[in-house]
Amino acid sequence: MSVMKVIEIMGCSSTGWEDATKKAVATASKSIKGIKSAWVKDQSVTIKNGVVKEFRVTLKLTFAVK
Repeated sequence: MSVMKVIEIMGCSSTGWEDATKKAVATASKSIKGIKSAWVKDQSVTIKNGVVKEFRVTLKLTFAVK
Protein backbone atom coordinates (compact mmCIF):
# COMPACT_ATOMS: atom_id res chain seq x y z
CA MET A 1 0.00 0.00 0.00
CA SER A 2 1.28 3.47 -0.81
CA VAL A 3 0.44 6.72 0.91
CA MET A 4 -0.07 9.80 -1.22
CA LYS A 5 0.16 13.43 -0.18
CA VAL A 6 -1.64 16.35 -1.85
CA ILE A 7 -0.37 19.94 -1.72
CA GLU A 8 -1.61 23.12 -3.34
CA ILE A 9 0.66 25.44 -5.34
CA MET A 10 0.23 28.41 -7.70
CA GLY A 11 1.98 28.97 -11.02
CA CYS A 12 2.18 32.10 -13.18
CA SER A 13 2.94 32.86 -16.83
CA SER A 14 2.67 35.82 -19.16
CA THR A 15 1.72 33.55 -22.09
CA GLY A 16 -1.08 31.28 -20.85
CA TRP A 17 -2.54 28.81 -18.35
CA GLU A 18 -0.87 25.79 -19.95
CA ASP A 19 2.55 27.45 -19.61
CA ALA A 20 1.77 28.45 -16.01
CA THR A 21 0.92 24.80 -15.26
CA LYS A 22 4.11 23.49 -16.88
CA LYS A 23 6.27 26.03 -15.05
CA ALA A 24 4.66 25.28 -11.67
CA VAL A 25 5.13 21.51 -12.07
CA ALA A 26 8.73 21.93 -13.27
CA THR A 27 9.60 24.18 -10.34
CA ALA A 28 7.89 21.91 -7.78
CA SER A 29 9.68 18.86 -9.26
CA LYS A 30 13.02 20.35 -8.23
CA SER A 31 12.20 19.81 -4.55
CA ILE A 32 9.36 17.26 -4.61
CA LYS A 33 10.21 13.84 -6.01
CA GLY A 34 7.70 11.44 -7.50
CA ILE A 35 4.89 13.80 -8.47
CA LYS A 36 2.16 11.54 -9.89
CA SER A 37 -0.52 14.00 -10.96
CA ALA A 38 -1.62 17.62 -10.99
CA TRP A 39 -5.19 18.87 -10.87
CA VAL A 40 -5.93 22.42 -12.02
CA LYS A 41 -8.18 23.65 -9.24
CA ASP A 42 -8.56 27.24 -10.38
CA GLN A 43 -7.50 29.70 -13.08
CA SER A 44 -7.23 33.48 -12.87
CA VAL A 45 -5.53 36.44 -14.51
CA THR A 46 -4.05 39.73 -13.41
CA ILE A 47 -5.03 42.82 -15.39
CA LYS A 48 -3.25 46.14 -15.80
CA ASN A 49 -4.77 49.05 -17.75
CA GLY A 50 -7.43 46.79 -19.22
CA VAL A 51 -4.90 44.23 -20.54
CA VAL A 52 -4.26 40.71 -19.24
CA LYS A 53 -0.72 40.71 -17.84
CA GLU A 54 -0.42 37.32 -16.15
CA PHE A 55 -2.17 33.96 -16.21
CA ARG A 56 -2.34 32.07 -12.91
CA VAL A 57 -3.25 28.50 -12.05
CA THR A 58 -3.82 26.92 -8.68
CA LEU A 59 -2.76 23.27 -8.77
CA LYS A 60 -3.15 20.32 -6.45
CA LEU A 61 -0.11 18.05 -6.77
CA THR A 62 -0.16 14.41 -5.69
CA PHE A 63 3.01 12.53 -4.78
CA ALA A 64 3.99 9.40 -2.89
CA VAL A 65 5.15 9.64 0.71
CA LYS A 66 8.17 7.45 1.39
